[in-house]
Amino acid sequence: MTTPDLRELAPHQALRRLELIIMRRLDGLLQGEHLGLLPGPGTETAEGREYRPGDDVRTMDWSLTARTTVPHVRDRVADRELETWVLVDATASMDFGTGRVEKRDLAVYAVAAVAYLTERSGNRVGAQIMHGGGLRHVPARTGRPHLLGLLRSLLEVPRSRPGGHGAPSLGAGADLLLRTTARRRGLAVVVSDFLETVESWERPLRLLARHHQVLAVEVVDPRELSLPDVGLLTVVDPETGRRREIPTASRRLRERYAVAAAGQRAAISAALRRSGAAHLRLHTDGDWLRDIVRHVLTQRRLASVPHPPPGGAA
Repeated sequence: MTTPDLRELAPHQALRRLELIIMRRLDGLLQGEHLGLLPGPGTETAEGREYRPGDDVRTMDWSLTARTTVPHVRDRVADRELETWVLVDATASMDFGTGRVEKRDLAVYAVAAVAYLTERSGNRVGAQIMHGGGLRHVPARTGRPHLLGLLRSLLEVPRSRPGGHGAPSLGAGADLLLRTTARRRGLAVVVSDFLETVESWERPLRLLARHHQVLAVEVVDPRELSLPDVGLLTVVDPETGRRREIPTASRRLRERYAVAAAGQRAAISAALRRSGAAHLRLHTDGDWLRDIVRHVLTQRRLASVPHPPPGGAA
């Protein structure tokens, strides 16, 4: 799939192109009953039905069972009035990319896909955007004009100055999102490279997951996983502005870098798992829509699998 360079187009053209690409690939997922992006029992009670072996006994409808003298359960379906919030990392470390797109662009694509998946069912979508100048709040509303306005806000976020001070931490952003949305349970999507120390964001994310279903979208560039052999390479830390010369001709250095990078990603995955968030990793050199489709289908399959009764009894 060819990813458009949205920033070379006028904003309305860029958003229209992105919408067409996403809807063409995702439209098949939007047919039939809305099950959401994440597994879970939902909040609406559905019709009662007779108990079948393998049904979760916690869903037993005792009043209906007593009236009919036949065991009944009551299924639950996903809430169709879901409120979706996205916390988007647009800080300096996201202004990087050596694949098809930069990480900041991939973040916009991920938000667009999630928003179209939820907005088509009439759900409200809102955003908090972390950037070098602070944090921008976009209220949750419904409708295509609002969605396009939200995506335009993301496209127009200016690049952060390396070493600048003013961007909130990911943990602070998650804390603020929880305070903003704690009154109503919904879906929270956190889009970031998660390159801050795990200790700074794991607990806030865990608290967020106690109130909402959380999807963590990790954005990764291939150069963050391995170094090419290109001789002496000058690198700049986008968060601090520090410059360093890296002798990439050294195989030992490249191997140490790859091992350290793999360890960092494993630590991020483990922290996200401990926090209770579903984890979706997208690569700037990959087919991001294919990866999103695969994630959604996997979560829907998980949501349809009957839970075993407590104690392992049939």
